[in-house]
Amino acid sequence: MSNIIIHPSYFPSISHFVAIAQADIVTFEMEDNFQKQTNRNRMYIYSPNGIQLLNVPVKHNRERHQRIKEVKIENDFDWQKQHFKSLEAAYRTSPFFEYFEDAITPIFQKKHTFLMDLNMETMAVVSQCLKLEFDYDETDEYFHHITDKHDFRNLINGKKDLSRFDAYTQVFGDKHGYLNNLSVLDLLFNEGRYALDYLKKQKL
Repeated sequence: MSNIIIHPSYFPSISHFVAIAQADIVTFEMEDNFQKQTNRNRMYIYSPNGIQLLNVPVKHNRERHQRIKEVKIENDFDWQKQHFKSLEAAYRTSPFFEYFEDAITPIFQKKHTFLMDLNMETMAVVSQCLKLEFDYDETDEYFHHITDKHDFRNLINGKKDLSRFDAYTQVFGDKHGYLNNLSVLDLLFNEGRYALDYLKKQKL
C-alpha cells in the first residue's frame, strides 16, 4: 500500500489498523480542525448488550475552530474509570484480555491534558501489543487534497467508514451476532497473537 495519511484516534477502529498494518510509511494528520461526532475522541466496543460507544469528554472552544492538537480533555469527572469498567464488562471473559491487561491499564490511570497525546499513546500501546512496527511521521501543515499518499483520513468519520471485514469469534457473538469494525481492542482481546495476521489479510 506504500505511503498513507491517517488520523490518530482513541483506540482506533479495525479499519485504521488494517491501513497501518499494510503501509510502508504512515503519516499522522496533526493539523486539521477537531470535529464532533467522529472517532477522534470515541471508540466502539462489544458490550453484553451489543455495541457500546465510549466517548472521551473534551473542552470545546465556542469562539473558534480548534485544531485537533489544541483540544484538551475534560477531566473533571472520572471518565477513565467508566471506560475501563466497560472494557472489563465487555472483555473480561475474552481469550486475551488478561494477557494484555497490564499493557492497557496504565492509559486509564494517567491524566492526559491533550486529546492528541492520549490518542498517540493508545495507538502506540496497541501497536506494541500487536507486535506491529512501522515508520511514521507527522504533518506540519494541513492540505485538503493529498496526491503523494493514500488518503485514509476519511476513516475518522465512523458513520462514513463502510469497511467490511472477515468475521472472527467475539465474546457475545452468539447473543448479538458479528459486529463489524469495532475498536481494534475487540480484535486484540479476541484474537491475540493472530490479530496482526488478520489485519494484513483484510481489504480496504
